[in-house]
Amino acid sequence: MAQFLMLLHDSPTDFEGMSPEDLESVIGEYVAWRRGLEERSLLVGSNKLEDEGGRDLSLVDGQLRVVDGPYSEAKEVLGGYFLIEAEDYDSAVEIASGCPHLRYGPRIELRRVDTSVH
Repeated sequence: MAQFLMLLHDSPTDFEGMSPEDLESVIGEYVAWRRGLEERSLLVGSNKLEDEGGRDLSLVDGQLRVVDGPYSEAKEVLGGYFLIEAEDYDSAVEIASGCPHLRYGPRIELRRVDTSVH
């Protein structure tokens, strides 16, 4: 089986204005979906990323440049990930298509993990 990384892209305003009860219900959907993956032995790992913070690193004229970010003003941020196992892209798409994030976030980026390079 191959590994695929599901990158969950968020708009920082996706959950604004949601009542605590509604937010709890949405979180429950993600938890239930995750448990379903675990029961089918398809989940390698997953985590939600913190809403604010992080660092962007780059080299500028050979010097390391570190800036804070992303910020909630950003149009889109990476909200979390699921690392899953599937036979191929078609199977991974089928698995990812059941993720609640497709109803609540703008998109899921699906990438095959190249396990040949260590």
